[in-house]
Amino acid sequence: MNDVVLLLPDFLLIVCGFVLCRHTALNRTVWDAVERLVYYLLFPVLLFYSIVRSPLEFQTMLPLAAAGLCIVGAGIAAAYGLGRLPGVDARLHASGAQVAFRFNSYVALALADKLAGPAGVTWTALLVALAVPLCNFAAVYPLARHGGHGFWREIVRNPLILATVGGLVANLCGLQLADPVAVTVQRIGQAALPLGLMAVGAGLQLGGLRAGPGLAAGLLGIRHAGLPLVALALVQLLGLPAAQHPVVVAFAAMPTASSAYVLAARMGGHGSYVAGLVTVSTLLGMASIPWWLAALRWMQS
Repeated sequence: MNDVVLLLPDFLLIVCGFVLCRHTALNRTVWDAVERLVYYLLFPVLLFYSIVRSPLEFQTMLPLAAAGLCIVGAGIAAAYGLGRLPGVDARLHASGAQVAFRFNSYVALALADKLAGPAGVTWTALLVALAVPLCNFAAVYPLARHGGHGFWREIVRNPLILATVGGLVANLCGLQLADPVAVTVQRIGQAALPLGLMAVGAGLQLGGLRAGPGLAAGLLGIRHAGLPLVALALVQLLGLPAAQHPVVVAFAAMPTASSAYVLAARMGGHGSYVAGLVTVSTLLGMASIPWWLAALRWMQS
């Protein structure tokens, strides 16, 4: 119950976005623009600032980094493996595979402070910094191959990858932002989380899943059951500090990235199918994150 109460404000923002989009003059046209603003400006700024503001001690954070990369790598391997099963539609798989391993960074960073305080935000920023490039590479590749797009052109234009790489380079170079610039960048980034969560709610829809329910079940099973199980094993095997355990497990149980729909639609994939997957994943995340955190506490007791 404590975990549900802890997560409730962020999920209520998702509900607010859904209600505003469906039942007020702030319709889909408005939220399309908000989604682009978050994806191309606000969230990249948040990623950049989250990485730059805290020096990353890679030697001490190596086990945490290994856990994050192993979780994402397991998701990619399992998602790609589904595409080799007989009867799987190639276009649906190219569009939806990303749902199994991508994660909603808005939710992750919004919850990090609640789970582990300021240190939790730093740990999650590191996980995001390492995982976002890998996730985007793995998401773009099947879409580019299936749709005839240039893979590297899509990679170098991806705002999340650019912000992550820029933040890591600036951090390693010891860049310090002047106070007025830092405050401005921080305030821009702060707008990403509430607007991003509300944009997730505004984009919820289910109809497209009828195109491939079996594939959808497999992808969502990886996202909400397989990866959290991997995380529960890794926090023990890698000997992570106890304070990092809930951050890693919550990271593994996150709903998929809402921008998965944007990527699929922009690259000629099956947009409505991915929108349905994002919707179900978001709803599952409301239940799965508290459940897996409770499972973690049970293991530690």
